[in-house]
Amino acid sequence: MWPEEHQTGSLLQKISDGEPDALNHLMDRHRPALRRMIEMRLDRQIQGRVDASDVVQDVLIEAAQRMRTYLDKPDMPFHLWLRQMAKDRIIDLHRRHHAQRRSVDLEQSMAAAFPDQSSLDLMAQIQDQDLTPAAATLRREMERRFHQALTLLDEDDREIILMRHAEHLGNGEVAQALNLTPAAAGMRYLRAIRRLKEVLGEGEPGRE
Repeated sequence: MWPEEHQTGSLLQKISDGEPDALNHLMDRHRPALRRMIEMRLDRQIQGRVDASDVVQDVLIEAAQRMRTYLDKPDMPFHLWLRQMAKDRIIDLHRRHHAQRRSVDLEQSMAAAFPDQSSLDLMAQIQDQDLTPAAATLRREMERRFHQALTLLDEDDREIILMRHAEHLGNGEVAQALNLTPAAAGMRYLRAIRRLKEVLGEGEPGRE
């Protein structure tokens, strides 16, 4: 989801060297991933009042203003630094708008977070292989159950699953973003998957 790190490093060096267009190129490369990261976390109630594009633009402006500080002390990869600013802005938006998260809103947001094969790929990892959908109707039902199950997790579990499977961040990147050790991040992820599996299991037809 996030741009390739080697090219990002090259653009950061060009910005440091004073190349005029490098900053715009860097921001443009990260804009689509940043927008997706924001859209999958904004409550739909807030999306009715705040355009995700405006949030993206605000984050990129803030990043440009703080770029020199980042270049002087790059404590984390650029995309993690950028997404942290976005996460802070999302938290502030939720606080200011006093949005109440409803399960239907969350379910639709989860569907947006997993718009392709990724939801079924994750389900294949945590359920029996013979449950992989063979028909379009069963596929849609499994996707619906998966997105609904995510809404029933607590925020920490849901967040780490989004980071790993929607943003495609590695365990080391997740650890940096959450200020955890890699071992702790790995344990939190396994716990989240275990809870997701339990929720899906409880919803299976014929199970008590």
